Amino acid sequence: MTAHSTARSSDPRVARIVAAFEALTPADVSRLGDFYAPDADFKDPFNAVRGVPAIQRVFTHMYVALDDPRFVVHDVLVQGDQCLLTWDFVFRFRRYSREVQTVRGASHLKLDPSTGLITLHRDYWDAAEELYEKLPGVGALMRWLKRRANS
Repeated sequence: MTAHSTARSSDPRVARIVAAFEALTPADVSRLGDFYAPDADFKDPFNAVRGVPAIQRVFTHMYVALDDPRFVVHDVLVQGDQCLLTWDFVFRFRRYSREVQTVRGASHLKLDPSTGLITLHRDYWDAAEELYEKLPGVGALMRWLKRRANS
């Protein structure tokens, strides 16, 4: 499966960030300070951290826990020093199924007006639907709960 970005931004700060996320490798984690302000806040369904070293730990853990993780950005909306990115996060579980998984989500970024560095990175995605339902054992329970809630 090959996924290609459809994202474009005329804002060079945002274009640089999108390119970095889409090309991110384990070796690039040490350079996240080139994109994040020193005291940046990062939040997703599993983490709420502050500062570049803590953000680097989140991304390092991603590479330890998953095989071939990558981001494919689809939409970019920019207004002033804020942007919204919609994306697919594509990966394989190391311990479970070897099939390719996709999580669909969005990131809200706030940029420092003078440096263009990310001061806030907030990811939004449904952990139950996009992740837990795909896990063996837990997935069956989550799907059953979803059916019960919808009946």
